[in-house]
Amino acid sequence: MRSCFWRDLGRLGYGEAFELQRALVEQRKRGEIADQLLIVEHPHTITLGRNGHMENLVAREDELALAGVAFLHTDRGGDITYHGPGQIVGYPILALHEWKRDVVAYVRAIEQMIIDALSDFSLAAGREPGMTGVWIDGAKIAAIGVHVSRWVTSHGFALNVTTDLSYFQYIVPCGLVKPVTSMAALGSGAPRENVMERLVYHFGRVFDCQITPAAIPGAGAPEFRTREDKRADCPAETGEFIYD
Repeated sequence: MRSCFWRDLGRLGYGEAFELQRALVEQRKRGEIADQLLIVEHPHTITLGRNGHMENLVAREDELALAGVAFLHTDRGGDITYHGPGQIVGYPILALHEWKRDVVAYVRAIEQMIIDALSDFSLAAGREPGMTGVWIDGAKIAAIGVHVSRWVTSHGFALNVTTDLSYFQYIVPCGLVKPVTSMAALGSGAPRENVMERLVYHFGRVFDCQITPAAIPGAGAPEFRTREDKRADCPAETGEFIYD
């Protein structure tokens, strides 16, 4: 069974988390580390992907600054999204050539992992025809956006747990005129730690990997475990993908 190491980074700025992802992706491409799963909560941040449309940002940047919301461009594909307190954001760094060379299957597996985790809290989530993400009664509770380079993934998913949904007023989420929701808005009082634990459990189950806590770089413990097996050959670049 493949290994995957996970860590909870707590509250971390989007830029810092992005730089950590980039470093891990390069290590994973070289076969120096096993798969990774980063869990993080960002401060109020709006990001626009490479394929995004500025018209989906419905507030001026000075208004965002007054509201304490950062606005950043990111290298993922896709449109615009919001991250903030009360959200669980997951960034899998996976070598898809060791699982399935299929980006759509990867996205569907992330959806299933979230659907199964929500079921543990008696929330019946599912998919919407022709759309990506996780939905409950027509409202999006989790967005998914991924980047894939040489079959190694980055970016990932954002699940609204106790998110203040009023911050979505500043954008047209993912370019879709659809409502958003959260676990708290649906009556769930589940704490972040419990939701995170179920997400990690179902991640390991869905992706058929042994998932183990890992040290956080700079915390005085070994950074990452080095792989002993060689990385399979893979294409030079598979491009960017966003499904949100």
